[in-house]
Amino acid sequence: MSGESQEHGNPTVPETRSVEGDTRRQIMLMLLKHGPSTASELAGRLDMSAAGVRRHLDILVAEGLGEAVDRRPRSAAATRGRPAKVFRLTPRGRSIFGHSYDQLAVDALETLRETGGEEAVRKLARKRIQRIVEGVTPADGDENSIQRTAGELADAFDRHGYAATVTRAGAGIQICQHHCPVANVAAEHPELCEAEHEIISNLVGLHVQPLATITGGHGICTTNIPLTPIENLPEERSGS
Repeated sequence: MSGESQEHGNPTVPETRSVEGDTRRQIMLMLLKHGPSTASELAGRLDMSAAGVRRHLDILVAEGLGEAVDRRPRSAAATRGRPAKVFRLTPRGRSIFGHSYDQLAVDALETLRETGGEEAVRKLARKRIQRIVEGVTPADGDENSIQRTAGELADAFDRHGYAATVTRAGAGIQICQHHCPVANVAAEHPELCEAEHEIISNLVGLHVQPLATITGGHGICTTNIPLTPIENLPEERSGS
């Protein structure tokens, strides 16, 4: 079980290679399975002391993985005395156990491809990226407007989790995405990346050049927007 938290790559997960880490994860698993529980209830399920469980619960709360709430009394008689304190996982704590959203998206796109063909997948990819860049002002042909549109595109991508930046690079502008929230899905369905390049090209009014992709193992997606068209070089003179 010690390798499970490592698999999800969350640096906030308690170190599960230690005995304490294993115990803490067992407590989290009990909270996931049984819902809000008191320290005593957890202690009974795990054959531990309530004091030992509370120490682990305090750590989970401090790390934002768990939270303490008052248990609602079941009867009027139960209102006497202090309300029982129960613990539950936060959304962050639940995320430690992973989600299957990526696989769900891949399966959905595979089904869409089978039922509607390649064009159906492209249509979905275009619809997705159009929603992301909604409101971006198309360039009107001059360099300043192209730079403005590139900046708006980077801002739009950034708002949707791409950690995007825009820089001037030689005779062009580069939009760099330092993270891709759909990288695992795009690796199976490159139509998602193709739709991004298509919409960038349409909005800046120029042919763009994908220089690097996260799905290709580069760690960054870089799209170059050449501001100066590449002209054919004159033929070399004979004997030169």
